[in-house]
This record gives sequence, structure tokens and C-alpha cells, in this order.
Amino acid sequence: MVVRVVLLGTAAGGGFPQWNCACALCAAARDGKLPSRTQECAAVTGNGRDWWLLNASPDLRAQLAATPALWPGPGPRDSPLRGVLLTDAEADHVSGLAALRGAAGLKVYAAPPVRAVLGPARAALDRYAPWEWADSLADGGFVLAGGLVVTAHPMGARIPKYVPAQAPVPAGPWVTAYRVEDLASGGVLVYAPCVGVWSPVLDELCAGADCVLLDGTFFAADEMGTVGRSGAGQAALGHLPVTGPDGTLAALARHPGPRRIYTHLNNTNPLLDPASPARAHVSEHGAEILPDGSELLL
Repeated sequence: MVVRVVLLGTAAGGGFPQWNCACALCAAARDGKLPSRTQECAAVTGNGRDWWLLNASPDLRAQLAATPALWPGPGPRDSPLRGVLLTDAEADHVSGLAALRGAAGLKVYAAPPVRAVLGPARAALDRYAPWEWADSLADGGFVLAGGLVVTAHPMGARIPKYVPAQAPVPAGPWVTAYRVEDLASGGVLVYAPCVGVWSPVLDELCAGADCVLLDGTFFAADEMGTVGRSGAGQAALGHLPVTGPDGTLAALARHPGPRRIYTHLNNTNPLLDPASPARAHVSEHGAEILPDGSELLL
């Protein structure tokens, strides 16, 4: 067997088109001129039977229904889903947990601050069926059913907006990336949909990967300002732009070996248009933009 990865969703929070946005890109998607995208989420397996979600988007029910490998069976309540790996506590990455309520025996991995802030949600979900909630940053990493070895790596400390400013918050990283390795094939996936600062850790992860799923939220550093929301800079939102001297595309140029795929695309991002100069620019530099539902084999 090899590592199989399904890109269940590839858009940033709100999806594409975003429900309350009438920008040119969203209008084109509503007219059927551009493909729609659901909110970012992926699934991975090492044996084709035991599947693990990478984040749990608000669109999870529709994403599971659109992916035959994740359908229930053979028994009435059997499911190939074994659990979820959360990169952070953002609403668009954890809301889908509610769709899984009542599924007994799931295991959720997350950094300590994420598990702490999700305390009330955890208690509510456990009333439907008890889940195991584990520390993703535990020393030595962890092994998933299906023969996958995983390590989590700190990516930042951005606290979700829904957490009150005066609330006591746990210390430690709120945002992580995952390195997923298949013991049988040796295939390595790096999953980093939220990157606020490029670090030597990311360089090390990319250097040893077969495929990198990377934060592609914004194409340019001034992107949010160009659609009338100046003041909400990308740095404050915890996402490096793709382009620019400090952008992720320049950093990825140091790592030509792995397959490099952008995900978590904001509705303002010109990469959403396959015919755009932005898409051509990224392709020329060896990076890819794939549609929802794409399957990768490592």
C-alpha cells in the first residue's frame, strides 16, 4: 500500500464563493465560470481501510458524501474514519467535529491549547459517544491505525478570534503542521495549511517530504486591501502570502524535490482562476492548485 490523500476541501474559511461576497471571483463562481470549493480539509490513509481526517471543516458532511472511500459500511454503523488531526482551533477547522457526533471510538489529536479551548465542545461531543482526545505534540509523535507515523510541529501562536481577549489562555503553540510517514512505503506528507512565519522547521520538513500541502490563503501581501478591507493585513491573519520576497513560493524554491500543492485558498485569491496570470506564475515555479476531491498517492 501507499499513502493516499484526498483533498476534501481546498478553500479558506467561508468557502468559495463566500456566501456574503460579491467580488469578481465569487460572482464568476456563482455563474459557473469558476469551480466552487468547500472549506479546507483532507483525509489520509496508509492501508485504504483506516482513514484519518486532517482538520474537520464546516462542510464535512458534504465532503464525506462526495468521497466513496469514506462512505460507511459494510455494517449499518461501520465507518472507515478513525479520528481527526487538528492543526489549530479555528472555527473553519473544528466545526465539522459536530457532524461526527455519536461516532464511537474516534480519536482527536490537537495541541494542548487547542484541546483546552475546545473543552466545552469536547464535553458536549462526549455526551453523544466518548472520544479520546490526545496531545499531538507528545514527545516522539504517534502511530495511527493503518501504519502511519505522525509528528506535529509548532507553526505559530495565533489565538482564534472567538476566544475573548481577557480570557486566560494556555501557553504553547496554537497552530501546528503535521508530518505523516507511511511505515511500509516510506512516503512522507507534510500538511501545513496555516503558516504565519516561515521557519527552519518548515525547511526541514519540506526537505524530507514527498508532498507538501501548504498554506495558499493569499496570493499577494496587499490582497485584502484590494477588495476593500484594508487594515486586516495577512500578518494579523496568520497567513504568509504566496508571492513576495518573504512569500512561500520563494521558500518552496529551495525544495524542488517534493510535490508542492497550495490549499486553504481565500475567496480573494486570483489562484482560484485557472486562466489567471497568478496561476501561470505559480505553475511556472513548480507548485500546483488542485480541485476539491483530488486524490494523491505517495
